Amino acid sequence: MATPQTPYDAVLHAARDVTRLDTALDAEMLGAALLGSVYAVAETGREEALREFVSGFLAATTRRRTAAARTIRAVFAALVPTAEGAAKVRPGTQAPAWSEQLGRVRLTGTWCYGDVYGDQTSYLATFAYDDEAGGPEHALVALVDHNIGIAKDIFVGGPAGRIVDQVREMVDGDELTWFREEDPARLHGEVGRHLAVTDELGELPAEGSLATDRALAGARLALLPRPARAARGAEPLSGDERTALVRAFLASPEAVRFDLDPSDDAGLASLHFCLSLLLDHAASFPDADPLRWSPTVAELFLLDWVHRRAVLDMDDAAMLPRVLRGWAAYAARRKGLPEAAATRTDTAIEEMVPEFARLYSTGERRSPATAAVAQLMADGVDPDDPVALDAWIEANRHRLADDGA
Repeated sequence: MATPQTPYDAVLHAARDVTRLDTALDAEMLGAALLGSVYAVAETGREEALREFVSGFLAATTRRRTAAARTIRAVFAALVPTAEGAAKVRPGTQAPAWSEQLGRVRLTGTWCYGDVYGDQTSYLATFAYDDEAGGPEHALVALVDHNIGIAKDIFVGGPAGRIVDQVREMVDGDELTWFREEDPARLHGEVGRHLAVTDELGELPAEGSLATDRALAGARLALLPRPARAARGAEPLSGDERTALVRAFLASPEAVRFDLDPSDDAGLASLHFCLSLLLDHAASFPDADPLRWSPTVAELFLLDWVHRRAVLDMDDAAMLPRVLRGWAAYAARRKGLPEAAATRTDTAIEEMVPEFARLYSTGERRSPATAAVAQLMADGVDPDDPVALDAWIEANRHRLADDGA
């Protein structure tokens, strides 16, 4: 057999047995898997890359008359209906009987589930073909990670009933998880918003079925009603909102419990600086929420973000873990989290303190810019003195260039 000469020939070869499949769902899953390599290798604009590939494939194979060629063309047209030429594709008389059911599904249910902290939400939608010849009822599951603001994984498979039952069993009796029915339009908006970010990533998450199921997931999402307005993440707090929230916290029982006294003039500057770091960290998230704290978010903050973004003196470093514990407890109460969830976060923060102290002392996770500011302060230079600052920069120019600051 001759070696395929083009990517389109390679796809035709890989799909040579498509007519032997049992259902339209089997064919759509095969087609999505074939398009998965296109999605995976694209550096950015992956959704557009899929559309361009399918457009090119349909144009290059328009004269192919074999049953397999005509069938896989119909599969791709159903998966990416916005591709140029897709609307004109017909399976042909030699195609399997199920080919008429490609893409002809209806929504049968929508749910979502996740952890009480809000770290991750999974969205679940089930679909059934208009005719049973299309295949069994199946499910789309999309995992959204709110800490990095992407759709981290996507899965399409079945049987749908078993998947829904498994999710119910997984969350049943676990007070740290939840499960509920979801509005189809909201599901469309949330998954679509986060999936658009994933499509632009330079590097995809390494595990899961994101690439192989992306095209089929997109086709299923397109069948859901769109939200009345485009979904978007929470907006960072305004200055007045930040001030009001800090005042409410400092008047809370959690501030008292962790000995965070705003009347203590000696520690007031460090206290407010630490609180500003907590709010700045929340604002750096795609889904900004200053009251969303979990063991995972606390770890991102205490063992990574703060070392890269802030310069702490010894008073700040000594106070920050205590401020974080108080704020996380306050946030848990405001969010109405179970006591077990609040306790788990507090315990996790307490266990992180030795590593936080080590990273503070070594400075190994400082960014070049943060390291430069730390050195400037260690050298006794006033950042608000432009003459002294210029002199320090000139004296340290070569070192700063080597460090990339």
